[in-house]
Formats: sequence, structure tokens, C-alpha cells
Amino acid sequence: MIEDAGWEAQAHASCEAFLSAYRPREQTCLVLDIHLPGMGGMELLDIVGRLDGGPPVVVVSGSSGVSEAVQALKAGAWDFIEKPVAQDKLLAGIRSALGRARHSIRAKALRETAVSRVSKLTGRQHEIMQLVLAGSPSKNIAADLGISQRTVENHRAAIMHKTGAHSLPDLSRLVMCNRCSLGS
Repeated sequence: MIEDAGWEAQAHASCEAFLSAYRPREQTCLVLDIHLPGMGGMELLDIVGRLDGGPPVVVVSGSSGVSEAVQALKAGAWDFIEKPVAQDKLLAGIRSALGRARHSIRAKALRETAVSRVSKLTGRQHEIMQLVLAGSPSKNIAADLGISQRTVENHRAAIMHKTGAHSLPDLSRLVMCNRCSLGS
């Protein structure tokens, strides 16, 4: 089914075989049966979920109850499909999972860019940036920090230059992206 839809497919005899052969790639989706010999599918789902940039997972199972489906989704499965697998459901699940993977890759690149750009700022520039983003005018920042307004304006210009932000909303998005990265 997967190859007929135009995708490359690789089958693995066990979870262990998959793990030994797995190499991260951008457009990868794991279609995983929960009930497998050796390491179980839920254990593999947990391992894949902890991989940096691990593939999205579509779980299929023929003898699962609602609780197992919920458990798989909580463990990070993108979709859960019961056997017998309907071709349209499987392909839609894979398409959706690959879309998620593309979005995750873009989001990760944005976070890395944000971290890199914000890390170029000096301590004083961080301090001024926080005050600017809180809505404080340069005149008030200068008074609060005991520096000239001109110095604040120079720091603001350096902040915009170093971060590549073209506006305060740009800078705000970059900082929020950086905070999301620090939280993960």
C-alpha cells in the first residue's frame, strides 16, 4: 500500500531490528504494530519519542482496546489505526504524520536560529531588550539604568542588528521562540 502510494517502505522483523537499522531522515514515518515479538511496540514508541528528531509514529493494531489506543496516543503516536487497515486511513495517517514532521523540522530550525541570535547579545543588551519588550520607552529605560537615552538607542539598534529582527513584533517572536527552546 505504502509503495503503491509513491513512498519508499522498509519492513523490519522486530523493534530491535528497526532500532539497529534506523537512521534519522527528514521524511520518515514509522508505521508500528503494538503487538510484536521481543520488544513490544509500546516500548519502541517510548524509545522513538525520546529520540531527538525521531520520526512521527502511526500505530496499527488488531487486538487493542480503547485504553491501549489512548496509551499509544499519550506516548506520542500521531495516529492509531485498527486492523484490518483501510488503505485510505493508513495513507491519510502517514500524510498527516509527515506533515507534522515537516512542521517540527521547520520549528526546530527556527528555535535554533533564535537561540543563536539571542545568544549574541551582551548582558546589558538582554536587560534592555527585556525592558523594550515590556513596553518601556527609551527615556524611561535610560533613567532606570542610569545611562543616557542615546546609549539605550545604540543598544536597541545593536539588538535589532544582532538578532536580525526588523521590528519589535519580530523581536518579540524571536524571543518567544528562544524561550520555547529553553523550556524543551
